This record gives sequence, C-alpha cells and structure tokens, in this order.
Amino acid sequence: MFFLISYIASVVLINYAFSAAPHLDIIWSAWGGLVFILRDMVQTRFGHGAILAMLAALVLSYITSDPSIALASATAFGVSELIDWIVFTITKRPLHDRLWISSALSIPLDTFIFFGMIDALTPGVIITALLSKFAGVTAVWLAMAWRARRNAAVN
Repeated sequence: MFFLISYIASVVLINYAFSAAPHLDIIWSAWGGLVFILRDMVQTRFGHGAILAMLAALVLSYITSDPSIALASATAFGVSELIDWIVFTITKRPLHDRLWISSALSIPLDTFIFFGMIDALTPGVIITALLSKFAGVTAVWLAMAWRARRNAAVN
C-alpha cells in the first residue's frame, strides 16, 4: 500500500511542481526518476491495477495542476504504462529483468513525450530526466538481482 500511495502522490506532486514553478524543470525532471521506480513497484504488486492508480493520479493532477501539464503527463504515462503492460504480460524473465527492460523502452519515450508537450525539451532537462530515471531503475535492478542471487544461494 505504501508504494501505491507514494506513486499516486508523487505523480500529483510532480505535476503540481511543474505547474507552479516551471523554471525549476531540471529539478522536477530529476524527481521523475522516483516516479518510475514507484510505478514499477506498483506494477509488481498490483499488476494491471497499476493502470487504475495511474488514472487516479492523473485525475488528481488535472484538478490540482495546469491542464496542459496533466495532459502531457497522461499522454506520456499512457505510452509508458502500455509498454510496461506489454513487457510484464509477455515476458517471462525474472522480475528485476522485466523492470529494467520495460524502463529501457518506456523511459526515453515518456521523457520526450512529456517534455515535448510542455515545451521544455532542452538538453539539460533531457539529460537530467534520463539519467535520474535510469539511475533509479538500475539501483532497483541491482538490489533485486542481488536479492535473487542471495535467495538462490540459500535454497
């Protein structure tokens, strides 16, 4: 439940932050890495129910944020969530691999769609967003891979 609430709250807060202080887009783009980690944790715990969490977050974002930010977020999340759903549905790889594969496919698209739609597609923002998102998902991947190896050695 922690990841679900954190995911919804993070989406809403990051969209509000982009609306309230767009000049701090590099800071908000770094925060985006956390949202991807939380989304993946929600996906692993709730499966396709993650789409309902995304919809709740986007409705709340539309109410609390600039509608153009909410629309860009909805579009970017929709594309990346579809990629996640496909990877998690058809891939039988270990969970940590599915997280990294889905992120490797969805992070660049999400980044370019969102920042393109809000006219903030600058090199600094793109680099910050991509690095923070890939750093976060790689840290989670390493932790999960280490845990899987440790559990395999114990059993």
